[in-house]
Amino acid sequence: MKKMRRIDRMMTDEEALVLLEKGEYGILCTADPDGQPFGTPVSYVFTGRDIYFHAATAGAKLDNIKANPKVCFTVVGATEVLPGDFSTNYESVMAFGKASMAEGEEKAYALAELVKKYSPDFIQEGDAYILKNLNNCVVVKIEMSGFSGKHRV
Repeated sequence: MKKMRRIDRMMTDEEALVLLEKGEYGILCTADPDGQPFGTPVSYVFTGRDIYFHAATAGAKLDNIKANPKVCFTVVGATEVLPGDFSTNYESVMAFGKASMAEGEEKAYALAELVKKYSPDFIQEGDAYILKNLNNCVVVKIEMSGFSGKHRV
């Protein structure tokens, strides 16, 4: 990873990990075999040091991951435009790593964690939905190799 230019705005590792955990969505950045960048917003869950999201069983992001598993995942938290200052208060984190397909118990675990995060009042219904649709989706795991967070508050 390159060194951050505005070191005065660097988050601590703890702050960046909290934002990864609480973020509502992230942008998955991949590249196709020709090097064309491709950013996809996804709902996700962060557990331990891994990021998980679900996807359809086919599509550009999966094709890109199969061709090149190196990815970047960006989460933007709170923002506040400051018109008179020509600036913005913000918080964001970028995670880098290798993407792979989660299988078996890990796949079911990740889907259950997604239900807990996004539908905490519907755990039983979510468990039933997972059982019914387990083979109709893919779960991608990003093993983080590095991350950095930045904020202006």
